Amino acid sequence: MDKSSLIYVAGHRGLVGSAILRRLQSAGFENLLTPSRTEVDLTDQYAVEGFFDCERPEYVFLAAAKVGGILANSTYPADFILQNLQVETNVFDSARRAGVKKLLFLGSSCIYPKLALQPLKEEYLLTGPLEPTNEPYAVAKIAGIVMAQSFRRQYGLDAISIMPTNLYGPGDNFDLETSHVLPALIRKFHEAKLAGEWRVTVWGTGTPRREFLHVDDLADAAVFLMERYSSEKIVNVGVGEDVSIGELAALIADVVGYEGEIVYDPSKPDGTPRKLLDITRLARLGWEPKIGLREGIEQTYRWYVETGGMRGDD
Repeated sequence: MDKSSLIYVAGHRGLVGSAILRRLQSAGFENLLTPSRTEVDLTDQYAVEGFFDCERPEYVFLAAAKVGGILANSTYPADFILQNLQVETNVFDSARRAGVKKLLFLGSSCIYPKLALQPLKEEYLLTGPLEPTNEPYAVAKIAGIVMAQSFRRQYGLDAISIMPTNLYGPGDNFDLETSHVLPALIRKFHEAKLAGEWRVTVWGTGTPRREFLHVDDLADAAVFLMERYSSEKIVNVGVGEDVSIGELAALIADVVGYEGEIVYDPSKPDGTPRKLLDITRLARLGWEPKIGLREGIEQTYRWYVETGGMRGDD
């Protein structure tokens, strides 16, 4: 890419898309396409085809997706598989027809087998059963990766796929019905502190281990790979370290200033026991994360307090 390249950031109002947009703007890229969902509904084949035919973007960051935590995935499984498949199919085919030079697809670390060896290597994909609580979403994302590989092989579309670990940061979703664990805990502890409550209940046992990557680091890696990587092999993007949910809860409580009791509800699902990415492939390419977990949580909490957690659509 050069500074005059025409770049489409699909999903620019979401957590990932907004971070990629910030990263591109800070690097001096000026020709950025950011239509709203009302302007281009990515689940609408004809709307997507019309947009690509008219605008002819050279590079595409496909960060648009329907995402959510365990509760959302369990409640709306049909929406998760249908909408994500629609977006992927429409964007890939329209990008190919419009002669896009390169497309970056965002996968997810949650699509690896539930009981795969840790840390997760890229070659572990499709080697075992998925985590049942997010299987529809995972199947859709796996289809996107296979689509990127297939369009590369058949049509020569330079499509790459990256596998980010659990993400967080400014612009995250703090809705307790649909959010992931880190923003949900920030909101729970913040509201408990304001209400003077001395007990916060956390889903599950607190023992599962998770890796967390600040979304600005992910955006930096995405731009890095768009400019320097071309292969059908997927690339993990993470920090290479994890914490237990219990450790995460204690850290967030400390950042928020909540001094009450933290209790766990083992009747609620834990999800995958552990999810840590092997980031050797990315490290060999010359990229590494810069934002530590506490620093990132402090920044995210400031954003939440200042904005009330208001965000755009994914």
